Formats: sequence, structure tokens, C-alpha cells
Amino acid sequence: MTMTEPLTLDVREILRSGGEPLPKIMQAVGRLAPGQPLRLLVTFEPLPLYAVLGRKGFEHSAVRHGEGDWEVLFAPRGAEAGSGAAAVAAVPHTSSDEWPMPSAVLDNRGLSPPEPMMRILEALEHLAPGQVLEALNEREPVFLYPELQARGAVIHTETVGEGVRLLIRCAG
Repeated sequence: MTMTEPLTLDVREILRSGGEPLPKIMQAVGRLAPGQPLRLLVTFEPLPLYAVLGRKGFEHSAVRHGEGDWEVLFAPRGAEAGSGAAAVAAVPHTSSDEWPMPSAVLDNRGLSPPEPMMRILEALEHLAPGQVLEALNEREPVFLYPELQARGAVIHTETVGEGVRLLIRCAG
């Protein structure tokens, strides 16, 4: 069995400039031929992306080549391989009118990806079911939505000033 040549995507410059590479990554996944792996060049180990692409049928292996230089190979597994990329499923956005007051507040402004997402997921681990986390971000956290959906959380997102305010209610 011969392995198909990987499609290489380098998003290091996008990350260094504070941009969000998820749309380009998902476009690349959508362009993969059946059975074709994706070779991703990034500035950090993309832990959140492992879960996102794992649900799409990809296994991963990562190698750190130096400070700010990672290479991750996402290889399709089983019959699901090459099925293309569906849009990232968003967590339902709901009104926050009847939610309880936030139990915790995070100000993630000024942080580079993936730090805001990692801080939010860590904070959620310490909340009880039904409690609410408020997070202030500079941009909408598209990587975060699939993670919240997998955890059964409910989210309300609103634009505030030049950023985004998230209210996240823990499942339960």
C-alpha cells in the first residue's frame, strides 16, 4: 500500500501576525484527496485542532523542530478518511436573559491563540454543571465551538467594542 503525498499547509505567518488560521486549515482539509494526509506547519502544538480533526477521522503525530516551529501530520484513518471537511459545528447561540450571573470571568484580550481557548477550557473544568463562565476575547473563538459542543455546553456570544463577550454555561 502506497501512502499518498501529504498536502502541506504553512500557517506560521498567520499565527505570528495574530491571525486565525482555522478557515485555511479547514479549506485544506476539504481539498484532500481520499486517503491523503495533511502536513501542517505551525508555531505551537495545536492541541485543540487534534480534537476537531479527530472527529473528522484523522490521527495526528507532531514533531517540534525548535522554538515556534512545529510540524503536525494529520493522517486519515479507516473508511472515514478523505470525507472532506464539513463546516465546524457551532454551539447553539442562545439568549443570556435568564442565565445566572457568571461564576468566573476571564479577560483574554491581548493573548495570542491558542491561549484564550486553553484558558477557557481550563476554567470550565472548575465549574459545576449550570454555572456560567464569562470570557472577553479579541476575536470569535472558532476552534472553541466544537470543544464546547462536545462538552454539552451552551454559549451566548455578543460583540462588545472591538471584541467578543462569551457566556458559557456548563452542561448539567
